[in-house]
Amino acid sequence: MQGRGEKLSSSEFKIIFDEHYQWLCNYVFKLSGDLNLAEDIVQEVFIDIWNKRTRITIHSLRSYLFRSCHNRFLEYLRKNKTNLNRTSLDDIKLETLYELYKEEEDLENERIEKLSRAIEMLPPKCKQAFKLSKFENLKYKEIAEVMGISIKTVEIHLSKALSRLRSISSTL
Repeated sequence: MQGRGEKLSSSEFKIIFDEHYQWLCNYVFKLSGDLNLAEDIVQEVFIDIWNKRTRITIHSLRSYLFRSCHNRFLEYLRKNKTNLNRTSLDDIKLETLYELYKEEEDLENERIEKLSRAIEMLPPKCKQAFKLSKFENLKYKEIAEVMGISIKTVEIHLSKALSRLRSISSTL
C-alpha cells in the first residue's frame, strides 16, 4: 500500500477496515440519509483499496478514505440526480463538508511540506541515512554498506536526524 510493491496483508486490511468502517458509514449516512447507500459506498471504497493494494501510495489513510467516500458519494449523486429530491440546502451542506475536508487536507499537505523542508535541512550524511532508512526501508547494515560507514555511525546519524525532526515536528 506504500506504492513500493508491498502487499497489504489481509490482517492489516482487517485492522484498517475495523478502525474506519463505522466512521465512514456515519459520514456517508450524514450526507445521504440512506444507511444502505452509505454501507454500499464504504464497502466499494474498501474493495477498491484491496484491489489496488500493491499499486497505490497513501500518505494519510484517514484523508484518503474520507476523500474516496466523498468522491464516490458525489459520483452517485451525479448518476442518480434525476431520482433525488435534493434541495439547495443539501447542496450547501455538501459544499460545506467538502470545504472542511479541503481545509483539513491543506493543513496535512502543509505539514508534509514542512517536514520535507526539515529533512532537506538536515546535514548531508544525516539526510542520506534518514532517507535510506525511512524511504528506502534499508536496514542499518545496508545503510552502512551504501554509505561506506560503520553501523554505529549510521545509528548516530539517524539519532541526530530523528532528534532534529522531532523538535521541528513539535512546532508543526
